[in-house]
Amino acid sequence: MASHNASVSVPEMASGFHPTVWGDFFIDYSPQPSQACMPYTTKSEEWTAERMSQLKEKIAGLFGACTTTAEQLNLVDTLQHLSIDHHFSTQILSVLTSAHAAEELNSGGACLHDVALRFRLLRQQGFWVSPEVFDRFRDENGSFDVGVADDDARGLLSLYNAAYLLTHGEAELEEAALFARQRLESMSMRGSLEYPLAQQVSRALHLPLPRTVRRVETLHYVSEYGGDPTHEHEHDPSVLEFARLDFELLQRLHVKELKALSRWWKDLYNEAGVTYSRDRVVECYLWSYTAYYEEEHARARMILAKMIALIILTDDTYDVRATLEECRRFDEAIQRWDESAVSLLPDYLKKFYLKLMNIFEEFEDELEPHEKCRVAFSRKAFQTLSSNYLQEAEWFHGRYKPRFEDQVKVSTVCSGAPFAAVGLLVGMGGDVATQEALEWAMGCTDAVKAFAEVTRFMNDLASYKRGKNKNDVDSSVECYISEHGVTAEVAFAQISSLIEDAWKTINGARFENSKLLPAVQRVADITASMPLMYGDNKDAFTFSDGLKGLIERLFLNRP
Repeated sequence: MASHNASVSVPEMASGFHPTVWGDFFIDYSPQPSQACMPYTTKSEEWTAERMSQLKEKIAGLFGACTTTAEQLNLVDTLQHLSIDHHFSTQILSVLTSAHAAEELNSGGACLHDVALRFRLLRQQGFWVSPEVFDRFRDENGSFDVGVADDDARGLLSLYNAAYLLTHGEAELEEAALFARQRLESMSMRGSLEYPLAQQVSRALHLPLPRTVRRVETLHYVSEYGGDPTHEHEHDPSVLEFARLDFELLQRLHVKELKALSRWWKDLYNEAGVTYSRDRVVECYLWSYTAYYEEEHARARMILAKMIALIILTDDTYDVRATLEECRRFDEAIQRWDESAVSLLPDYLKKFYLKLMNIFEEFEDELEPHEKCRVAFSRKAFQTLSSNYLQEAEWFHGRYKPRFEDQVKVSTVCSGAPFAAVGLLVGMGGDVATQEALEWAMGCTDAVKAFAEVTRFMNDLASYKRGKNKNDVDSSVECYISEHGVTAEVAFAQISSLIEDAWKTINGARFENSKLLPAVQRVADITASMPLMYGDNKDAFTFSDGLKGLIERLFLNRP
């Protein structure tokens, strides 16, 4: 039974949030052609486009130059690491389709790296591959053969990363991940790994590749590409030049977007009187950027960034500023979604409410006539978010501690992830943002629910370690401790296990409906931002000083 007045000792912190670390930086920012961090700004965009076209044609020819499936897959892997695979999606799909049908890498002679790479690339793209492909690397007792993988760090790293695309019930892949991890840790401790493999192993042991934000990996890989002397033949200067040009060309676009978004936010933040909330618009943009960085998704990226900003403002209104009665009135107004409902609200909420309605109208204005219905989905998701915020407020002010299951049901919605899952589709192309995809996202099933669980649980683990705001409702950690009478360590272990289960659900969703795969992929991408925001039990979004260096590297510095 859920209980009233139950208490768990959790450190408390002040409710005030530190100011933005950016101020008006991006509003005022104007890159100078002489900046060393932007070496191509002295070239015209026309020159850059022409040069990239030449390089793109040359890289496309590399697919035909490959003589084996393994070579093609290694090329695909390189392009993905460098975040330029979207320029070659047709060629890559052809390679993966052929690799899925081919038996070449299922023969006994294929090495561990090639088998594991094929497994990971295919599963990422929604092609089912059985874990049985790794059986050849086991001994007669069914355990992984140490001799087969002895000193094969590259193969072990590929196996380790591949194993993290496991789905429910695949104990053999859990065993593979543990085996590879133990061997890689041993090699690292002995100092037997050389650059760049040593750095790649270190990153993967901290966070496996399938759970890493792609552009963050690219920052590392650009400098590492071609640095392995044992695989120098796999390095092509054209690929690296194209990757650098593409990254820096996109940086120009991203900085323009940050300028426009920062201006939008400054007007909203001050005019709507929501200065009690976290001033984190640059970090909101970063979150959206993890879902899609490509030029063709500029509209979607900006819409999602604004929606994430609305999540933060609304969350902080319920948690930090509003009384319980004001929370009730605010939710009633949001459910009515009519300007006349402004009369329900206290003065400080009236402007915010009207701005809120206006922003959703602006979303409609950005869409084509046949796309405008998408905003109705996002508005409904926002209303659901609000009603769950109200439920948390009722619990808090009533000093009511819900059962763990009930708390998770509400708090996963309050994470904002289900609303964001709908929101990330609103500005996308019609091939992704289909009616079926929007209904799938609204249903908050499989991958969307798992996205919300990863978000909620990682946030709660970080919050418990840091200390809670005085108005925060009891977290999943506290409810689990109270209901089961266990220590914080036991609760952490259980919730960490639930995070692993959620990742398995996301991985499995890739194989359930091919029509939804593009939407599932974007949900998986934004889920990978959670270790960035809440990894190591730290809330890097709220306490955003730690993200400043990464943001500079992504948007301001040369990769």
